[in-house]
Amino acid sequence: MNSCTNKQCSLYGKCNLGTNCILYKGKAKGNKYHAEKCEYKGEIFDSQKERDRYIELTLLLKAGEITDLQRQVKYELIPAQREADTIGKRGGVKKGKLIEAGVGYVADFVYKDKNGNLVVEDVKGYRQGGAYAVFTIKRKLFLYKYGIRIKEV
Repeated sequence: MNSCTNKQCSLYGKCNLGTNCILYKGKAKGNKYHAEKCEYKGEIFDSQKERDRYIELTLLLKAGEITDLQRQVKYELIPAQREADTIGKRGGVKKGKLIEAGVGYVADFVYKDKNGNLVVEDVKGYRQGGAYAVFTIKRKLFLYKYGIRIKEV
């Protein structure tokens, strides 16, 4: 374990990524739930719990219990809303002005189980507060749009 020497780093003295850490250069903002980013085999995880779940899933993958394991898969829940497109002076299409940005969801893990069913997982630690309330709405939108229940771990 290397000791981080960047005094602005939130993991100063205990960063396991070393002093050349791109992730923690500059002023780093700590997680309000005290989850610390960590690294495993060159991949960065938002928390130790997420890393541990990834290790479990890779073991299940090797054992043939699951297939097609993916991390940080993006889904669109509500598309961006724009004004109508217009035709420019030279005949090209000009995209309409953005009215509302789209709403997306990033799943921690996506894989197929033994039966070929798609499983979407989200690793949760602290299940209270505003962040979890936003997740609850996104979870409901995800079920409505894709017909898949997000599995909370």
